[in-house]
Amino acid sequence: MKEEFEDGELYLDRDRNDKKSGNGFNEDKSRKLVITLSAIAAVLVIVLAVVWISKASLVKQLNGEKDELTAELVGLQNDYETLETSNKAINDSLAVEKEKVSQLIERLDQTNATNRAKIRQYEKELGTLRSIMKSYISQIDSLNNLNTRLRREAKAAKEEAEQNKTLYEEAQATADAYAKQVSEGSVVKGRGFSVVAINSSNKTTDRSSRVVKLKACLSLIENALAETGYRTIYIRVKGPDGVLMSNDPSNVFELNGEQLLYSASREVDYQGDEVEICIYFESQQQFAKGVYTVDIYSNETMLGSADVLLK
Repeated sequence: MKEEFEDGELYLDRDRNDKKSGNGFNEDKSRKLVITLSAIAAVLVIVLAVVWISKASLVKQLNGEKDELTAELVGLQNDYETLETSNKAINDSLAVEKEKVSQLIERLDQTNATNRAKIRQYEKELGTLRSIMKSYISQIDSLNNLNTRLRREAKAAKEEAEQNKTLYEEAQATADAYAKQVSEGSVVKGRGFSVVAINSSNKTTDRSSRVVKLKACLSLIENALAETGYRTIYIRVKGPDGVLMSNDPSNVFELNGEQLLYSASREVDYQGDEVEICIYFESQQQFAKGVYTVDIYSNETMLGSADVLLK
């Protein structure tokens, strides 16, 4: 019995050991599984963290690029605002390009930074708008340079015109002075004026009762500048009462635009040499006592004057 008990106890001990061995194996296996899963979970957490950090960094970078692109567009917009020209066609075109920049800024503002395709498209449009602006800057610079050159040339032309005007006026003044000198120099002048009273015997007298006419004489002096040909010489006789004496009211000549009544006249052929001429005036009325004044004229000027006293 003892052996049997001992044997039975032995069997029980073996069963316990077997059970203990099986439980230990399961516990080890579970422990390893937990450790493995924990390691995998840790790796996944790390990977997710790395991915999240990378994504956040990328988003931040993309937002930075978007902000930079926006700043460049705003700068381009300001550059367009500074462009000025007096050319209407260019100003109209600039207005169109300014509107394109404003619309592009609005579209960019409404676009997510992660939309790379759109952002790249906007960058290309920015490059195109910059190129267009450069072409307008070149055109405006060319126009400004042209305007500057034209203003400079206009100023120089104006100054030259003023100088030429001054020179012309000086030359004209000189020419006028010469012309005046020539004109004055070409006027035939007289000398040796004398007036006497003549009786019916054609002799001089100072008795008013015997006078039948007055004789006025002078010499037209030599003048190489004067126009040659026939000239008319006029005398105007004023009686003692100062009234002009004339037998015909139609006896009129013109001097310096003024119509003058004359008493008598005579035509003389003047060839530039000195020539003596006498003119007679016979009044239809009897000559009274007193001083008679005789003024002598040509169509150019007054030649002289002389008096005669009748007793």
